[in-house]
Amino acid sequence: MGSKQVRRTAGRMHWLASWVTPVAAVVAYLAFWPTGVDPVSWAAPQDLGYVGAHALNQRLAGLKQVALAAGQDGPEHITAYQGAVYTGLSNGDVLKVSVDGQTQSVVVNTAGRPLGIDFDAQGRMLLADAFKGLLRVTGQGAQAKIETILSQVDDPVPNDPVRYADAVKVAPDGTIWATDASRRFGAKALNSTFEASVLDILEHSCTGRVIALDPVSLKSRVALSGLCFPNGIAFTPDGKTMFLSETGSYRILKLDLAKLSVAHSNQGTVGVPTVDNALAQGAATVLVDNLPGYPDNLMRSEAGRLWVGLTKPRSHLIDKLSNQPFVRSVVLRLPRATWPVPKAYGHVIAFDDSGKVVDDLQDPTGAYPETTSATEVDGKLFIQSLHAHAIGWMPYVGPSKP
Repeated sequence: MGSKQVRRTAGRMHWLASWVTPVAAVVAYLAFWPTGVDPVSWAAPQDLGYVGAHALNQRLAGLKQVALAAGQDGPEHITAYQGAVYTGLSNGDVLKVSVDGQTQSVVVNTAGRPLGIDFDAQGRMLLADAFKGLLRVTGQGAQAKIETILSQVDDPVPNDPVRYADAVKVAPDGTIWATDASRRFGAKALNSTFEASVLDILEHSCTGRVIALDPVSLKSRVALSGLCFPNGIAFTPDGKTMFLSETGSYRILKLDLAKLSVAHSNQGTVGVPTVDNALAQGAATVLVDNLPGYPDNLMRSEAGRLWVGLTKPRSHLIDKLSNQPFVRSVVLRLPRATWPVPKAYGHVIAFDDSGKVVDDLQDPTGAYPETTSATEVDGKLFIQSLHAHAIGWMPYVGPSKP
């Protein structure tokens, strides 16, 4: 072999090596670099799309808006109380807004991320703060007193931290119920409720739980576990039945609390019943299944309508990869901008206690983003949002006549 050919061969080998090394590094990174996420295989139901009761429409488009102050956004949950509406924002503010939208004031700032809001029989505000746990607020403004009443669970494991307080609802008997959406991905640890929810849903390890808190002793217990990002809570007027949105499974559950208590007793020393246990024992049923998006908050109107918001529409890629955990782990090593987060799509749905859809409002443009639910009050429908820079609303007196 001549010296020129040797040099050419050596040059090709050097060129090849210059490509092989970085390619091998990229492959190794995509396959093995630790992400802190361990995807679990599951079987996503086939997405039926916008058909039937969820037929494509634009009834949520063109919302009227109540502007928020600079630096305020994300009215994630809106609840009505004594002639006003209240909402928590991403900067920690909790606002009181008149129903006509003309006046608003900051009740308190939690220095966290307030999500779910409710009031107890004494008029004290209860806040599910994703960063801090369950808070109780007495008074407003400079006189406001904030107590942390749940940051860790007492039973079955003492001092068990709450990592993602999401929803809170006071039952008719006074019991305070809350959801801890994920035990794997804390909102405070990631400094983002949205990123924590995305990671939990993509991993799908289903570590969420429902917690019951005694309003007097403040003793807490886990009532149900094994949930795939449990979110909003609502009750029937008699308090015997709880409705629960399970974001990661595209469904709404209906829980018979008496039967759930029996299921809990049946566990003995084993621990807390999982949602699969509860379904098998009849303590839980699937009220609404295979929704076309991710269900978030639940709100019950005076007319008995149960509203849920779909924060995002379904992702064909996420569903397709549900039984391919390794591929999902590779996706999570890609830049965040390439993650399969669905586009914005406005969508709120009302159903009755039997699960029948009674209204469905959509805005395919997603102009009002991440619709988390809707709140009916005084002929208006206030729309909740994880990231909007205003409070959306529209006149509403009930479902349109066919």
